[in-house]
Amino acid sequence: MKPVLHFYVTYFLCLTLGVLCVVFVLYWNTTWRGGFAWDGSAHQFNWHPVMMVTGLVVLYGNAAVLYRIPSTWAKKKQPWKLLHAGLLFLALLLSVLGLCAAFDFHNANHIPNLYSLHSWVGISTTAFFTFQWVLGLTAFLLPCSPITFRKLVKPVHVWMGSIIFVMSVASCLTGINEKLIFISQGKTNATQRYPALPPEYVFANILGVLILAFGLVVLKILLNQRWQRPEEGHNENTRLLAVEHS
Repeated sequence: MKPVLHFYVTYFLCLTLGVLCVVFVLYWNTTWRGGFAWDGSAHQFNWHPVMMVTGLVVLYGNAAVLYRIPSTWAKKKQPWKLLHAGLLFLALLLSVLGLCAAFDFHNANHIPNLYSLHSWVGISTTAFFTFQWVLGLTAFLLPCSPITFRKLVKPVHVWMGSIIFVMSVASCLTGINEKLIFISQGKTNATQRYPALPPEYVFANILGVLILAFGLVVLKILLNQRWQRPEEGHNENTRLLAVEHS
């Protein structure tokens, strides 16, 4: 398979898995969890997994691989920087709204906050994400940012970006498992409990597998050094050579 074709096949798989993750989490919470509201009920909590999967995983993952698309290499980087920052801001906004949905639901129903491993990982992920976004905005989008500061921040920015994405996937997987356990505890019919794997539990487990698969594909793109965007200053021939030998 040609190198460029290899990338685009992988990228298409990334996009497809991302769409499936969003569709599955919406279908789960619409079909089995009763839909959505913002009234302190369980229907409000349903926004939490939808916003977290869509924001912290799918939008974040697509923003992370944006610079790897070879067709963007010959174009000016600034518009792609703005798109990258915009997608991340939308992901951050959705994650904050998702946290609000969960905290409001807990407070309205007198449920403790931040007591589980899922909640600890999730709140840490959002906190790191917020810091990362502000750091990236300061270093790479402000015209007054010194070049030396950008060079210093870049490897930290790249490293933190991958770590936050891994934490996001971990948060969603533990959250799905925790939600299914809670649902199972409220069931009176033994055939509807988690070990019996009724349809909802099978569907939610498939959602978890899709999220994991999406995460692995994104990491494959990010960790492939040959798919990195050439540094600024390379001429068109250098860019094309980089693609052909990727």
